[in-house]
Amino acid sequence: MAIVVLPLLLSACSGSLNGADGIHDPYEATNRVIHENNKRIDRAVIRPLALAYVEGTPPGLQESIRNFRINFSTPGMVVNDLLQLNGEDALVNTLRFALNTVVGLGGLVDVAGLHGLPARETDFGETLHFWRVTEGAYLELPLRGPTTERDAVGGLVDFFLNPMRYLLPVPERYAGSVARVFDLAGSRGRFAETVDSVLYDSADSYIQYRNTYLQRRRYELGGDETIGDPYLDPYGTGDPYVDPYTE
Repeated sequence: MAIVVLPLLLSACSGSLNGADGIHDPYEATNRVIHENNKRIDRAVIRPLALAYVEGTPPGLQESIRNFRINFSTPGMVVNDLLQLNGEDALVNTLRFALNTVVGLGGLVDVAGLHGLPARETDFGETLHFWRVTEGAYLELPLRGPTTERDAVGGLVDFFLNPMRYLLPVPERYAGSVARVFDLAGSRGRFAETVDSVLYDSADSYIQYRNTYLQRRRYELGGDETIGDPYLDPYGTGDPYVDPYTE
């Protein structure tokens, strides 16, 4: 079934065109409903839990969880590097995984980063971009938040692409997903003031949220597309590509 569905999804993404402002958002009405629901969930559940996690968890432990999350995902990054014909990043990420797993206590310590080998993160959304699949329409998904058709497909494929999910027994194979949840909570808590300003203090939080995401993602992928709206630097940082949701 996945073999049949994936090409259909990719063809849908490839056929999408951006509007005059550089944004393709044909599902805005539905996206806005989901956005408001996500805000309610954030205010009632996610934000309080994220703040409690950041305030109650030692910074060193938070860093170890982040390191573990990245290390667990690294074999999947290597697969994407190879699909992008990027041998150098594949080699660096392979060396990082070996070093951090063996010497860094399973990835809790970023030994490779301390020795000048920082993570070269990538994903299947970037792989699709490499093979000229366009970003498609903007989407806001329940709990997941902002994405595009291309990155939504990429996120689904990444879940199954990581060899760790097949090499490890249950329940160890789910450790990466648990670490990711805690790492996302940490990012939400650490950037609480900035994220709150977007979600709760903006004249139109949907527009600000959408445009910030698209601007950052296009910059990550090396694009030079800009968005024709007044929210190019919503955080007053001097850099329109600052991402308040991840580190």
